[in-house]
Amino acid sequence: MANKKVNYNHTPLYREAGFNLKDSETTKKAFADELEHHHEPDNYIYSRYRNPTTVAVEKQLMELEESNWALLVETGMAAIDVAVSIFEKGNETRPWLFFHEIYGGTNSFIDTVLIKRRNRDIHRFYANEGNYDLAALEDMLKKIKPEFIFFEAVSNPMLIVADVKRIIELAKQYSCKIIIDNTFGTPYLWKPLLDGADLVIHSATKYLSGHGNISAGVICGNDTELLKEAIEYRKWAGHFLSPDDAYRLGSQLKSFNLRFKQHCNNALAVAKYLEKHPKIESVLYPGLESHPTRKQALDLFGDKGYSGMITFDIKGTSDEDKRNKLNRFVAALEEHIPLIPTLGEADTILLPVEPVWGAKYPLPGVIRFSVGIEEIDHLISMIEIGLGKV
Repeated sequence: MANKKVNYNHTPLYREAGFNLKDSETTKKAFADELEHHHEPDNYIYSRYRNPTTVAVEKQLMELEESNWALLVETGMAAIDVAVSIFEKGNETRPWLFFHEIYGGTNSFIDTVLIKRRNRDIHRFYANEGNYDLAALEDMLKKIKPEFIFFEAVSNPMLIVADVKRIIELAKQYSCKIIIDNTFGTPYLWKPLLDGADLVIHSATKYLSGHGNISAGVICGNDTELLKEAIEYRKWAGHFLSPDDAYRLGSQLKSFNLRFKQHCNNALAVAKYLEKHPKIESVLYPGLESHPTRKQALDLFGDKGYSGMITFDIKGTSDEDKRNKLNRFVAALEEHIPLIPTLGEADTILLPVEPVWGAKYPLPGVIRFSVGIEEIDHLISMIEIGLGKV
């Protein structure tokens, strides 16, 4: 698709709740065109429907993702809600298939909203030894004939890189739509819509904004009918990003490519450093030869990078020993690399896996490391401070 270049340098901030429609004919046209192509009408009605500042940033995201449309919402979870709502058709809805290796909040959304409150017919596909058995996936597709498959290109927190092109191929064989959460991969590494995905979502809170100071989500696609369904649901569910947050996101997107390249470079350097360290049991990073899905990462990303996330395990003689060492590591880094339950920020941050994912990953020495864009020598010297206490 070909998008016109947009001048982002002087995007005004429109805080208005409602807009002057001039006369009855303009009002009639504005409401009639409401679900037409989202970025064409000039007649704004109400900021919960559309807002000029938000639309300008959506155009930035369309260009970044190479999509025909983009919709901003207030969080990554709202993006998931809008995306799956497109396929809700009362009792006629076919089963929905979610990979199990996804963000814990998404799995909780599935259990507490989609199953408990909406009574949706949900199935899950599980990884096997750090990878996906696509023959088993095809068997499941034949058996349940799902409306869509939802998965992450790079999974959270175990960093499984899916064989996405083969998964998309299989989905098309069985008339199944594809929704991909590409928060970890980002458009810098891969653009799912170019390979046939139907929808791609991001928690824009993470790498797209990159500074940990806004919450936002985005859904991108090419199909206009999917767009109309998404606009309608966003409007009535109230999933709209504030103009102020949209404005700040638009400013932060200008540095996205530079930032993410540095995230990738730093993460690879840190992963190689940790893999050789005598106090580290193992390191999961798709840029390492040792990673179970290294080939898939190379096929998908080439030499552009492998994201900014690392998961590693501290050595210990027992589970309790590992917990103690992990706690000393975290405490030693409190003022340098803080424990913050998010990711994708300019600063390096960490999150122990067991306290968050204990039921799924009871791994007492494992840490998820969101590598920032600091000078690499400084960053490694900070990590050495922590490992010096282990």
